[in-house]
Amino acid sequence: MLKRTHNCGQLRLDDAGKKVILAGWVHSYRDHGNLVFIDLRDREGLTQLVFDPETQPQAHELAGTVRCEWVIAAKGLVQLRTEGMENPKLPTGQIEVAVEELQILNVSKTPPFEIDSAEKTNEEIRLTSRYIDLRRPEMQHKLRTRHQVTMVVRDYFDQLGFWEIETPMLAKSTPEGARDFLVPSRLYKNRFYALPQSPQLFKQILMVSGVDKYFQIVRCFRDEDPRADRQAEFTQIDVEMSFVDSNDVIGVSENLVARIFKRILDVDVAVPIRRISYKEAMADYGTDRPDLRFDMKLKDVSDIAKQSSFKVFTSVIENAGIVKGLCAPNGEKYSRSDIEKTLTSFVADYGAKGLAWSKVKTENDKLSLLSGCAKFFSPEAQQQIIELFEAKDGDLLLFVADKEAAANKALAPLRCKLARDLKLYDKEHFEFVWVVDFPLFEWSEDQKRYDSLHHPFTSPIEEDMDKLPAEGGFAGGRRCRPDPANICSQAYDIVVNGSEIAGGSIRIHNPKVQQKVFDLLNISRDQAQQQFGFFLKALGYGAPPHGGIAFGLDRLVMLLTGTENIRDVIAFPKTQRGQCLLTDAPSEVDQKQLDELNLRTQRHSHKPSQKTNEQK
Repeated sequence: MLKRTHNCGQLRLDDAGKKVILAGWVHSYRDHGNLVFIDLRDREGLTQLVFDPETQPQAHELAGTVRCEWVIAAKGLVQLRTEGMENPKLPTGQIEVAVEELQILNVSKTPPFEIDSAEKTNEEIRLTSRYIDLRRPEMQHKLRTRHQVTMVVRDYFDQLGFWEIETPMLAKSTPEGARDFLVPSRLYKNRFYALPQSPQLFKQILMVSGVDKYFQIVRCFRDEDPRADRQAEFTQIDVEMSFVDSNDVIGVSENLVARIFKRILDVDVAVPIRRISYKEAMADYGTDRPDLRFDMKLKDVSDIAKQSSFKVFTSVIENAGIVKGLCAPNGEKYSRSDIEKTLTSFVADYGAKGLAWSKVKTENDKLSLLSGCAKFFSPEAQQQIIELFEAKDGDLLLFVADKEAAANKALAPLRCKLARDLKLYDKEHFEFVWVVDFPLFEWSEDQKRYDSLHHPFTSPIEEDMDKLPAEGGFAGGRRCRPDPANICSQAYDIVVNGSEIAGGSIRIHNPKVQQKVFDLLNISRDQAQQQFGFFLKALGYGAPPHGGIAFGLDRLVMLLTGTENIRDVIAFPKTQRGQCLLTDAPSEVDQKQLDELNLRTQRHSHKPSQKTNEQK
């Protein structure tokens, strides 16, 4: 077998005159009647091979039999391409290899789709034949980028004295918000392991163990309902540090981000990165993941709207709701039909009951609200609204009247849609922000109780410790009234272009504080012992102050490679319904395996089809 001397993206003008051996896949084949040209591909790029019947008739004849995706090796002389035939789009576009010897290493069936037109191919087909899909240069680039990011991460943390430590894949089920994937034990009948949703408890135990600085690039598992930007199994860059405060963790994290973006994209990230509070993010952008590449802040106009004659607004305000809106610059391009059909339908998908609007126009040398809901506002109120939004001629004002959370839920995605439609930002630009000062708890209307906004091991800020329940009902020498709605946590998220790429917190290291948090979450002492007993026991043996963060590696690579599809940056992903189309998992297993695990399945009378509708 011919053994390659160079890869297919390596040769340049300086290599002219060298004898080389290349190996790879036939990307394309062109027979010009005399000369035969083959573009040979490997993960590093393309090189053009040329076969001349006059100088090498045997190689030329064999070249006529090959087809796309066959695996070949070729030996020949590097030469300059004919003048005018260069390909400036390829790094190897100024040279070609005149082949003297050709070997066919393997043949290929006709692929289910062409490499060059894969983007137009149904994704299910591509996932079913992922080994073909991954041959695409675009996919190879994403895999390479993912590798490069992990190498930067490992080098960075090693230089700072962190240790990479693996934590168990088979662990105890400790519900943390999403459903666990359960693994039955063969040796212990009717007992189960759980795949980790995160290494949260283990990394905190490592801090109790004196490890001091830990990181891990780790697989995590959450049995969640389908979402476009999530996978049942995903990868975190997990970090934990002892004897630190939030500023220490933020500093280490943002310097890592700066290094990654510089190494991968040659983009300079200015540190320290801007910080805004959770309260500010929700008020101005309606979300704790704001895209700051453009302005367009949300404004609460309730005080002005309650003076109007618009019953839709006034009735909502009377029932403890708000009227909130935004100003789309040059939004006059949206017709009445666009607004009422497209934009109103868009916010309805996020639960909004309607979308009020008005356009800003100059009338008698003065800005006024015309059309839409303007007639319900006095001239003075119109001017107040225009001034509040700093609106200009040709702008479009859009309003949602509802409970505050519902209004934010609808307006936040509308803000981003309008920015895309109106081209208000540069797609190549990155805007970073830390969101800090999160509430410790959020109220669950369904369960009528408080839940942790992040997780139950997040520490309150020192100033709010007296808002926790106290033993015996006293705190600091006075009677304590728990005030969970107004407790602020030591949590922090880093957001880039509206996407959260990392989140973390300072942890609770005092067992008494941990128990108070459990009390507010209605986690009884028996429940706490059953679910977290091993961890609570560890906290009792001198836990240091500690905190950490976890980066979503998949989302980070998505940003770096410019894709909006999380499956693009995972070598072997699942569909939105949690299926692996390549291996046809999940699948049935042999009855013998089930018997060994003491499990029974509910059998259906009909025979299941070979492929699901999604696979078809």
